[in-house]
Amino acid sequence: MIESPGFLLTLLAFALVIGPLVFLHEMGHYLAGRWFGVKAEEFSIGFGRELAGFTDRRGTRWKFCLLPLGGYVRFAGDMNPASQPTADWLALPAHERAQTFQAKPLWQRAIIVAAGPVANFIIAILILSAFALAYGDNRTPSTVGTVLPGSAAEQAGLRPGDQVTALGGRSVDTYADMVKYTQLRPGEAVTIAYQRNGEPRSVDAQIGVRVERDRFGNEFRIGRLGIGPAKPVHESVNLLEAPVIGLRMTGDIIQMTVDGLGQIITGRRSVAELGGPLKIAQVSGERLAMGPTEFVFLIALISINLGFINLLPVPVLDGGHLLFYAVEAVRRRPVEPQVMEWAYRGGLIAILALMLLVTLNDLGALGLWKNLAGLIG
Repeated sequence: MIESPGFLLTLLAFALVIGPLVFLHEMGHYLAGRWFGVKAEEFSIGFGRELAGFTDRRGTRWKFCLLPLGGYVRFAGDMNPASQPTADWLALPAHERAQTFQAKPLWQRAIIVAAGPVANFIIAILILSAFALAYGDNRTPSTVGTVLPGSAAEQAGLRPGDQVTALGGRSVDTYADMVKYTQLRPGEAVTIAYQRNGEPRSVDAQIGVRVERDRFGNEFRIGRLGIGPAKPVHESVNLLEAPVIGLRMTGDIIQMTVDGLGQIITGRRSVAELGGPLKIAQVSGERLAMGPTEFVFLIALISINLGFINLLPVPVLDGGHLLFYAVEAVRRRPVEPQVMEWAYRGGLIAILALMLLVTLNDLGALGLWKNLAGLIG
């Protein structure tokens, strides 16, 4: 086992992951706003008291703040999704009012809000495309090469040469598709659809459970059917194919995120597996210690999750703004201010509760509660 990276390396890795991703997310909002002629008053990395900054010739204040756990772009005008005019806004000169966020058509406001998460997805697609270009694409088919003795696959009666076509109703084309599906579902029942000598068959099985430990001592429960791959198929990728593969891989990661979230909501996976900033910092340090390839892949993974989380339909997140825009588009008028106020209060409480939960999980993963129990005992 290799010792965990030191505090300074962990702090550096966290800054190298979160800082650029937050900056590029907010830059997506900023550039879309500039495209549509909206004045940005502040571009902030972090929250709270300003530590350093400058004001550019357009009047935008670029600043770094005390709590580096996010950021924001504050556009001129009222940023609430209902875009309710206020007395101060109506009192602005016409040319200044035209540069405010709420003066723009609904579709432009929606694009400005969506541009942040889209920027995160684009970053991930570019990184994964570069990986595909550098390392090729694994296209090993979903054919059973070997069956491990005593495994779920053996108990289900699978044999070498069988072609697995679907797991739990989800089609699989490659061996990697099978691995991605089973790893997230340790101990779960699954229906395996396969072909034997061209004849379609199906069988019910229970995915096995395997506990793995990484080089830093972290333990993971993963699902395993016990199927070994057939002859590996690894193909090189050209410049035109790489973005398609990068997009496909991004979609696969989003699907796995949705699956994991669904398992937590339905109780099939513990909420203790949710991690927050401390967990991200720990993993960032470990990945940086493992080398640049692992670290850059982590950046792509977190970028995808950052974009996905921001698109959730929760008020105060980008997805909450987009939800209210959709309601406004259907109703042909903005949501009532009092509804907006209560929705934002509820959204803020939900986000704060989630932050508290993941922080408690992080502290538990770092051994704080076990150490306190030891002191009390």
